[in-house]
Amino acid sequence: MKRNIFKGLVILGIILMAAGTANAYEILIDVSPNVLNLQSSGTVVTVHTNVDYNTVIASSVFLNGVPITFYKSDDRGYFVAKFAMNDVKGLPLVIGEFNTLLLLGATDDGLSFTGTQDIKVINIMPKGR
Repeated sequence: MKRNIFKGLVILGIILMAAGTANAYEILIDVSPNVLNLQSSGTVVTVHTNVDYNTVIASSVFLNGVPITFYKSDDRGYFVAKFAMNDVKGLPLVIGEFNTLLLLGATDDGLSFTGTQDIKVINIMPKGR
């Protein structure tokens, strides 16, 4: 029960941040994997951005309401976010279709950012399992 209330508050906060922030800007993101197999044994969904690592408030970063679990800088100094794959798989996804993933976050100068990418969702048992 507490988890559902917390998740609802987080999603509400994200929606309010995205809708009510006049100083939000759009960023480019690259989601990996770009085809999400619900039967895969993967553990993380990684999102590469074009936002300076040193400016991002990591605790503000969510992917479709899923909180960030790990973050780092890439070789160019851009922010990279990682999310628990099981949490992403638990989202209301349409199998066999492209689904839009929305990354939301904020920078230390008070700006909000958003980025989207469509990924294909499949549900295929890998061979050999």
